[in-house]
Amino acid sequence: MTFIEFLQWPAMAITVLAAWYMGSVRARRRVIAFWCFTAGNVLWVVWGASHEAYGLITLEIVLALMNMRGLKKNMVESRQAG
Repeated sequence: MTFIEFLQWPAMAITVLAAWYMGSVRARRRVIAFWCFTAGNVLWVVWGASHEAYGLITLEIVLALMNMRGLKKNMVESRQAG
């Protein structure tokens, strides 16, 4: 297994971890989820580029943008809550 082939496993694990943290009621854990999702997005883009998986690359970019939107909303709600 090449290094690029191996990347799919940490990408998957990090993405699952991010999804777990995203369900938290604590804002700090949702921020951790954001950074995990971002790391997973990067790994999936690298893996996808090596396999010419342009649909996957596009998906990861769109998901990253949606995660940025969610982080922004999370920060606004955290400030309003106290």
